[in-house]
Amino acid sequence: MTNNASVAGACMVIAAAALWGTTGTAQSFAPANTSPYWIGTLRMLIATLFFAAFIGWRRQRGAHLPLSMAPATLPWLLLAGICMAGYNLSFFAGVKATGVAIGTAIAVGSGPAWAGLLQALAYRKPPAPIWWAGTLLAIGGGCLMVLPASGGDLRVDLAGLALCLGSGLCYAIYTLVSQRLVSRAPPATVTLWLFAVASVVAMPTAFAISGPFASTPSGWVLVAYLGLVSTGVAYLLFSHALRHISGASGVTLALAEPVTAFALAMFVVQERQAPSAFAGLAMVLAGLLIVVWAEARRAP
Repeated sequence: MTNNASVAGACMVIAAAALWGTTGTAQSFAPANTSPYWIGTLRMLIATLFFAAFIGWRRQRGAHLPLSMAPATLPWLLLAGICMAGYNLSFFAGVKATGVAIGTAIAVGSGPAWAGLLQALAYRKPPAPIWWAGTLLAIGGGCLMVLPASGGDLRVDLAGLALCLGSGLCYAIYTLVSQRLVSRAPPATVTLWLFAVASVVAMPTAFAISGPFASTPSGWVLVAYLGLVSTGVAYLLFSHALRHISGASGVTLALAEPVTAFALAMFVVQERQAPSAFAGLAMVLAGLLIVVWAEARRAP
């Protein structure tokens, strides 16, 4: 791994996070009768079709992109796919129980901490102290950015808090297992199978919770955007990035997501932001720069 490759990988994660950051604003335009569980499920299904189409297009242009994975990777594919489905479903359920502000802060903020701990346990190689400094700074800033939206009225729901923490854990496991898989197969092939598994797991759950999917044409346009752009393109970038950076850093750099959401809330939704939110924005950006620097130092 080279210094330039690490920086390029970090930039790909930040670009992916910027696309993820459009999700909340896009969902604010969803028809009232559209189930958030089905939105999360269908965007994974559409992303699966996107990855299949991308592989087909690359194969037509002469690229050697296999459609199959080695049998030895099957347990890891199942684990990562189940975690992706668990991340989507537990996030929506947790945010519904605790409220958007505190739920998002816990779910998004706990992911990097889980990833750092899991990396230390799985590989016996804990992240460097400078990584923890940047990560904690970015997590604190992310909390400052989203908590003012609660208006001081925070609901404490233990089941909801557990779901949000579980969401962050699922995302961390997905990232670390994906990094293992993309070292053995092309990222597009890996993401195709991971999201296929996640879709199969999530669909019966969404049906059990919300019944059959029902929406308007505008709802379908929303789901198509989320599946193709904020999920398909974003996770393709993310999976390529995991070849060049550590999984723990990938989760931390994904904290660039609330930066995009913050900007869209100001300029598209016309939300007024508290001064503490701007302080949080500065903390997130500083924390991300520290993590990028740590990755550049880590590269041999």
